[in-house]
Amino acid sequence: MNNYELLYIIDNGIEEEAREAVITKISAIVTDAGGKIDTIDKWGAKKLAYPINYKTEGFYVLMNFSSNSEIPAEIERVMKITDSVIRFMILKK
Repeated sequence: MNNYELLYIIDNGIEEEAREAVITKISAIVTDAGGKIDTIDKWGAKKLAYPINYKTEGFYVLMNFSSNSEIPAEIERVMKITDSVIRFMILKK
């Protein structure tokens, strides 16, 4: 099991229920594959350093988890097709 850190930005214009659904969906990818989520820190709405798709604010979420090496590729695939995710970054610790 490897330790990973995932930081992603969700569109601030969506409703709170939809935002929580995205966070739950990403967390479920890790737990369904046998991984373990250490922490999920919701940093809240913050101003972006530069506009992305004409948006100036985003909701930041930091998740630390441990899993096997195939899970980050699956998370990346799901993040790319999720419209409400603006940016993401996965780092191996």
